[in-house]
Amino acid sequence: MSLRTFGKRLSLPSGDSEKSRSRALRDETIPSQPDVSMQICFVIALVGLTINFAPPAFAQLKDTIDPETAQQVRALASNYDAAFDRQDAVTIAGLYAENAVFNTPEGMFHGRKAIEELYAKHYFGEAHSKNVVTLVNEAIAAGNEVRATGMWSDTFEEPSTRTIHAEGTYSWVLLHEGDTWRIRENTYDITNMRH
Repeated sequence: MSLRTFGKRLSLPSGDSEKSRSRALRDETIPSQPDVSMQICFVIALVGLTINFAPPAFAQLKDTIDPETAQQVRALASNYDAAFDRQDAVTIAGLYAENAVFNTPEGMFHGRKAIEELYAKHYFGEAHSKNVVTLVNEAIAAGNEVRATGMWSDTFEEPSTRTIHAEGTYSWVLLHEGDTWRIRENTYDITNMRH
């Protein structure tokens, strides 16, 4: 008597009892599983521990600066939003360092004066902002500077395209001038734009 199991031919002894034939078939077709079961249990335990410890680790990344500096960085973002909503290019430029760099999808702008002209012409002259919101997600000390990252959103009017809702991410490098934090470098991108 012969059987096919998983693509191989299994020959069973012909004169033996039914019991010995079923034992031969079982030994050939059912592999031992204890090693696989232990590996699965280990992987499940490892995944459980990873999930359990991951949220506290991510929560610690929020701000790695002192609470006072974190509040000052958030106040800078709030002042930026208020000036942007008033379409006040002079006040926004004052939030930047004199030799600041502004990296935008439209190009790179150097110095406070060039940044002021960009805001006046492009952001307030061509596109009329209604409601910009800048969220600081993380602020990290880097030597004498602070690096702040987060998300922004804006609703603005363009004569040719109606109301546009846009959002994206940004990164600021801030330096301390006197008792004020100023933007030394600002980089942003647009992740979503819709009418």
